[in-house]
Amino acid sequence: MRIVFYCQHVLGVGHIFRSLEIVRALAPHEVVLVTGGGEVDFEAPDNMVRERLPGLMMSPDFKTFIPLEQGAHDVDEVLARRLDRFRSIMAEYCPDVFLVELYPFGRRKFRFELLPVLEGVNASRWGRCRSVCSVRDILVEKDDPAKYVGRVNPVLNEHFDAVLCHADPAVVRLEETYPGMDGIEPPVHYTGYVARRPDPGAGASLRAELGLGPDERVVVLSAGGGSVGGELLEAGIRASHLVQERIPHRLFTFTGPYCADEDFARYRSLAGADGRIAVNRFTGRFPAYLDAADLSLSLGGYNTTMNLLAARTYGLILPFAQNREQRMRTRRLERFGAVRMLAPEDLAPEVLAMRMGEGLDRPGAGHGIDLDGGPASARLLERLVE
Repeated sequence: MRIVFYCQHVLGVGHIFRSLEIVRALAPHEVVLVTGGGEVDFEAPDNMVRERLPGLMMSPDFKTFIPLEQGAHDVDEVLARRLDRFRSIMAEYCPDVFLVELYPFGRRKFRFELLPVLEGVNASRWGRCRSVCSVRDILVEKDDPAKYVGRVNPVLNEHFDAVLCHADPAVVRLEETYPGMDGIEPPVHYTGYVARRPDPGAGASLRAELGLGPDERVVVLSAGGGSVGGELLEAGIRASHLVQERIPHRLFTFTGPYCADEDFARYRSLAGADGRIAVNRFTGRFPAYLDAADLSLSLGGYNTTMNLLAARTYGLILPFAQNREQRMRTRRLERFGAVRMLAPEDLAPEVLAMRMGEGLDRPGAGHGIDLDGGPASARLLERLVE
């Protein structure tokens, strides 16, 4: 089976890394990952080929395209080249499945290239192929829900054969954030959450590599891609100095690859000469760090949260305030005893130090949440093609 998997990121990098977990689960099937956002460094799975479209990002208000190629100023010319390249990719690989991350539930601005390709799939232009939508658990709220449904459902019903919702319905169901479920004709399958599990013994191996004693406490502080979350990083470093007086620990801070240089320098300055605090932009071993940790402080993005659940490490989560997604997910997971949600007022160093102390005193976080989303997605696509 060959899959062309379209994944366009515009703000953070979570969509890319969730998609990569699905790619890994699809082995030994061949996956062609089509990306067109900012550069993201990752180790490609052996079963994956990456094809890049001319780069585009969005303005902060998500209304305007920003070309990423040096010297590219004519947006229309970039859009035309992207579509031509996209069609060439489909003709070259002639996939069995065209898997589309988020669209039409989101990425509406990218319909200039997605609709023509979906129409080509419908017309069997590149052989027999199924179109499938891959969507996360919680959708961003819309000002006009009826208008939104009126845009999404016709595209789903005309162009897609199935929807894979990467969620555990015991935590949240798609209809809670999408009001048009009754009008969706293709089947909607819940896959469970997509989570990158740490390799067996990864945490213990990392602790030994870092020279940590068996009783030495570890806290991981992170901010996803690094475009937002600076207030959490600063508060976490300041609070760590206070917690150290009562509970000695090591703090490993990951600012995210998109953290501005001046902010990164400030976090390192806050850490000071304290050798027990490490500040880095990124690690390809993040699941291992969580597996080695006694406590995590993070934003509430999908991937970070699922990595946390997979490691069964207790987490303090500050939801991104711009939309309901992270707050809603974190509130639901609190019911399972896996995390605690932080409010902005909890970022005062003395308060956060108290929350960190409470978290370090807790045992590991058992929860029973379905994290089989990658393998389940692969099984569903195999059945669809068969």
